[in-house]
Amino acid sequence: MITRFPVVDISPTTYFGGEFIAAKAIPHEAITIAATVFREGHESFEVLALLFDSAGKRVTRNPMRLIWPGTDRYEGVLTPTELGAWSFAIEVCDDKGITSISEKYPICAEDPRSLIGSWYEFFPRSEGAIKKSDGTIVSGTFKSAQASLQRVADMGFDILYLPPIHPIGLSFRKGKNNSTTALPGEPGVPWGIGSSAGGHDAINPDLGTIEDFKDFVAAAKRLKIEIALDLALQCSPDHPWAKSHEEWFTKRADGTIAYAENPPKKYQDIYPLNFDNDYEGLLAEVVRIITFWIGHGIRAFRVDNPHTKPLHFWQECIAIINASYPDVIFLAEAFTRPAMMHGLGKAGFQQSYTYFTWRVTKHELIEYGTEVAKTTSGFFRPNFWVNTPDILPFHLQSGNPQIFALRAVLASTMSPSWGMYAGYELYEHTPLKADGEEYLDSEKYEIKVRDWESAKKSGKTLMPFIAQLNQIRKAHPALQRLRNLEFHQTDSEHVIAYSKREGDDLILVVVNLDPSHMQQATVHWNLYYLGLGSDSFEVTDLLTNKRHTWHKESFVSLDPTGANGSVAHIAHVSIK
Repeated sequence: MITRFPVVDISPTTYFGGEFIAAKAIPHEAITIAATVFREGHESFEVLALLFDSAGKRVTRNPMRLIWPGTDRYEGVLTPTELGAWSFAIEVCDDKGITSISEKYPICAEDPRSLIGSWYEFFPRSEGAIKKSDGTIVSGTFKSAQASLQRVADMGFDILYLPPIHPIGLSFRKGKNNSTTALPGEPGVPWGIGSSAGGHDAINPDLGTIEDFKDFVAAAKRLKIEIALDLALQCSPDHPWAKSHEEWFTKRADGTIAYAENPPKKYQDIYPLNFDNDYEGLLAEVVRIITFWIGHGIRAFRVDNPHTKPLHFWQECIAIINASYPDVIFLAEAFTRPAMMHGLGKAGFQQSYTYFTWRVTKHELIEYGTEVAKTTSGFFRPNFWVNTPDILPFHLQSGNPQIFALRAVLASTMSPSWGMYAGYELYEHTPLKADGEEYLDSEKYEIKVRDWESAKKSGKTLMPFIAQLNQIRKAHPALQRLRNLEFHQTDSEHVIAYSKREGDDLILVVVNLDPSHMQQATVHWNLYYLGLGSDSFEVTDLLTNKRHTWHKESFVSLDPTGANGSVAHIAHVSIK
């Protein structure tokens, strides 16, 4: 029914699956509430945003402002203060006491790690691996990988993601560079899960025992690193499920189980699951597996290819887990169509991989940054990964260290969650083929022996710079928020500028998108976005620790080819 004061186009609201789903938030995150409000005639009225706690009690009543004359569009800010279910509504009243209140719309304040995190990925079997004189390689283990945790901590990462740690099948095992036939001694693909040693609740014997894993998790926690496990709902032909639960798979006409295909690729070493034959049985088993690993100290899961499973399965599964373990988060590895990626967020995934990996130009970055920060932030939280074991982006294949540096700046400052796969800091960049985005000698198919110490001694590493970026992120609340991203005009297509503000913490970022040439530009800072009243302001460049006086129109020069290889300014503004 239309109220006396129509309130329409309310945000953040998302109607999905026959209901309004909760807008994503974390405690103490400011959320912009917006609506179009109007009435007959010309009499004035006041618009307020109301916040209700989980018991339905109103705890906040904040004024909303008209953002532009004649638009009837109002904005206000609400801030949930603790974990749990919240809701908001919009109230309109005039000087005669006539009042209208909209319906209530849900907000869910989740664990802060749902929004904020610096992720790193390594393969435990490569950490501490040894190449013998005869060329054979001895696998790393959880015990040897413990030594690598310090390297991860020194770079400032707080979440370490491990590819599947389960037994790997022998049938149709893939070899080096995705060869369809593995040679003797080749370790196989970790995503080919399951053998006579067990399935999704077992440890690959090459990595050690469950006790070794528990020790590894405990060592990580002592360094304030959270371990995230891969949840890959697929099986090797040798997985115990292939015998005990044939109904969980798709059968061909001849009665054999169909392997996975993603044309033109074929994955003979993997059986995908079929959720149509025994949905309840599969759901119960997946919940059991997740709960099993939660019992071993895991509170974060990176889910492999969730877009190949039914959305309603994820909605139900995540709801079951979060009802008992609200601090558990799920990251969707879904490089797929926008509708499906967004659908996964609406179904309950706390985070998702994104298209950032392929957004390179100034226009692409502004368009995509605006989308994730403004348009979709109510239901979709981005995690900006600079690379993955599957993806060596074309822009990194030159091997120019400065492209690695500037992409790390963009990922770590545009998004409150970002990620990096091991080898990025060593500038690994050789593709399998010229027209592809896969690594030559991919770690998915073999054990990688890296010489971290030699790289450190020679200075051919990005590790100190990565550590600096993560230190800056931890020190500045503005970089731990998503919705506050604002872009500013520059007069060069090679220079991008943006700001983030949280309270009195204001960060300005300027990046040279050209890794090979000096670029100069005037940045036209929008003082309204910055919340500054003066045309000049003092800044400290957090990368160089130098102080500058900047102005509304600031000239910048960034030379990646110089002695210091400057690719960006990350400036903290002194708020007087």
